[in-house]
Formats: sequence, C-alpha cells, structure tokens
Amino acid sequence: MTDLSPTHTPQVSPGSGIPPEELDRMTDDIIAALKTVYDPEIPADIYELGLIYRVDIDDDRNVAIDMTLTAPGCPVAGEMPGWVENAVATVQGVQSVKVNMVFDPPWDQSRMSDEARVALDMW
Repeated sequence: MTDLSPTHTPQVSPGSGIPPEELDRMTDDIIAALKTVYDPEIPADIYELGLIYRVDIDDDRNVAIDMTLTAPGCPVAGEMPGWVENAVATVQGVQSVKVNMVFDPPWDQSRMSDEARVALDMW
C-alpha cells in the first residue's frame, strides 16, 4: 500500500515483487497522472487537494485507489472516479485501475498541500 497524498510521505509495502526502481517510476507517474484530474469547481488538482487517500499497486501491477470528494454531494461525484481511472490507466506498466469512493475519514482542508492552499488563497 502506498499513501500518495501530498501531506504524507509515500510508503511502499515491504516485499513487493516489483523492482524498487520500477515501483518508484510507477509511483511518480501515477502522481503525475492524478495531477491531471481537476475538480471543475476548484482550481487545484485532486492530488494537491488531498482527495487521494490510498493507492495500492499489487505485484501484478493492478492499481486500487481510495479517494474522496470535498463534499459527498459534489456534482461530479459520478464522473470523477472514471476520470481518475482513465488518467492512471495511461501510466506505463499499469494493468488495471479500480477507484473506490470513500468518505471516512471525511475530507478536510488539512489534507491540502501548500500548492493547493496558494491556488485557493487559503492561508
């Protein structure tokens, strides 16, 4: 399991069958892919907003992502998981992507990166 949220240092599960250098590249490329997905109402990407709670890359290179929304009633709630799946599926080496929408713990502003805070003028 890898926590890829901007407020947490990525952690890789020990004993992965994926060579460390490939796992590092995939992690970097997944972060880059996540940063291409924006909430249309907020001028910051979902990664910097802290909407990504967990990314798990298994030994077969299947990716499972737990993500949330800034609010459960978000107008793009039905569409955003598909945007995330499509973005991450473009990463070289990824075999499949499954996005799970979670609301526990609820998202709050403490999950945002400094980059998102600057974009949203939330200092």
